[in-house]
Amino acid sequence: MDIDPRDRVVAFIDGANLYATSKAIGIDIDYRQLLEEFQRRCRFLRAYYYTAYVEDQEFSSIRPLIDWLDYNGYTVVTKPAKEYTDAAGRRKVKGNMDIEMTVDALDLSPHFDHFFLFSGDGDFTALVAALQKRGKKVTVASTLSTSTPMIADELRRRADFFLDVKQLTEEFGRPQQSVKTSLRGDDDDEED
Repeated sequence: MDIDPRDRVVAFIDGANLYATSKAIGIDIDYRQLLEEFQRRCRFLRAYYYTAYVEDQEFSSIRPLIDWLDYNGYTVVTKPAKEYTDAAGRRKVKGNMDIEMTVDALDLSPHFDHFFLFSGDGDFTALVAALQKRGKKVTVASTLSTSTPMIADELRRRADFFLDVKQLTEEFGRPQQSVKTSLRGDDDDEED
């Protein structure tokens, strides 16, 4: 991670997208180490983690992660996912946090110099452009190392810097655990 130590930095994590990326490359993100590394390298302001969850489930596999992040230095932003049945009669869950992330990033933009976006969702290309117009540096973290890239080409091209999550595995990753209690976003039902 190349960060100017004088920069005021924020990190926005699209929980569902980062989970899908880490699952595709076979790692779990160590959120504690990730936060410590940001705090060590720059004037780190805050890390935000965005995710949707299914309200009426007796146990949500994402709940332990949300609780842990909330108690360990992350600002967690959640909303209930919407459930629906598609044309083929399959139950689907939709939980998109793009608008919340965009509004928060623009609201906070006077207070940071460098914006880290952990997502490969091409819908964020307009946000990246808007932040750059405000003089902000933008790093996008996702991966190109899977057979199908997990990052939209237009988002990668628009960002000032691209950071492949696969490169972070030495510092912030560990092999995936089969146990649901590991500190990762286990939100398999969520779609973007």
